[in-house]
Amino acid sequence: MHHEVEISSLDLRYEDLRLKNRVKEGRLLSSIAERGIEEPLEGVEANSVRVLLNGFKRYRCARKLGIEMVPYRSMGEDEATGIVELLRISKTKSLSILEQAGFIDELISLQKLSVAEIAELLSRSKAWVSIRMGLIGEMTDKIRRNLFNGAFPVYPYMYTLRQFMRMNAVSKHEIEEFVTALSGKNLSMREIEQLAHGYFRGPDSFREQIRVGNIALPLEWIRQVGNDPDGCSSFEQILLKDLEITDKYMQRVMGKSLDRRLKSRAFHAEANLLSAGMLSRSRAFIHTIRQLHDRTGQA
Repeated sequence: MHHEVEISSLDLRYEDLRLKNRVKEGRLLSSIAERGIEEPLEGVEANSVRVLLNGFKRYRCARKLGIEMVPYRSMGEDEATGIVELLRISKTKSLSILEQAGFIDELISLQKLSVAEIAELLSRSKAWVSIRMGLIGEMTDKIRRNLFNGAFPVYPYMYTLRQFMRMNAVSKHEIEEFVTALSGKNLSMREIEQLAHGYFRGPDSFREQIRVGNIALPLEWIRQVGNDPDGCSSFEQILLKDLEITDKYMQRVMGKSLDRRLKSRAFHAEANLLSAGMLSRSRAFIHTIRQLHDRTGQA
């Protein structure tokens, strides 16, 4: 059940917990200009104040279009209750994992709840809650701001930069430097991934160019290395491509292996066999890669 409210009556204190996406917002603006706001904005009535929790893109589009009255649905009378409801229905409301993490962090601040208590409230596992708490704990304030305001894309942070922290003992400060240097540059995810590998594994000269904001030069170096057919033999090019694919899929497997959706017996049986084969070769594989890294580092 919803009703019309004045847009000026909405409190936006939780706007920074929702990811911004200019492309999606542009499409939504066109849709609202043509058909109006079709889904109500949602919030809570906390101390006679309408605190918005869901619908910030619709709110900003309405402001741009001069719409003064918007459809609104109340989710309760206090912020914690509304946040719990939003998290419980987050699949249908399409909250990203980072948005879920931000609201869980806010819920902890409001109610001082434990992981077990939050898991019970949300009908989720403790692991589900812990993973999202860990995400927020890994971020500095600058990283968080750049991710949530859309200046740095979420995907390369989640599946490239976080792996560097786990596997290569890269510090939060180094990740923050990289994110800050590339924020707002409108780079593709592929370009960010390539620059990350050069930044955290390459020479100091590569890192310094990125730190001072000269992104074009490192990108040109990457293009020259990748596009020079005379620089490598055909066998070397094949191995480089194999290494690139291996690195990509290592990150994908690590990112997906903890997902709670991996439940079926068929999956567990097949995955157990495949992982056993990989583990049997892991020591020899790491030894070979270490030798290759040491040998190529002397070139």
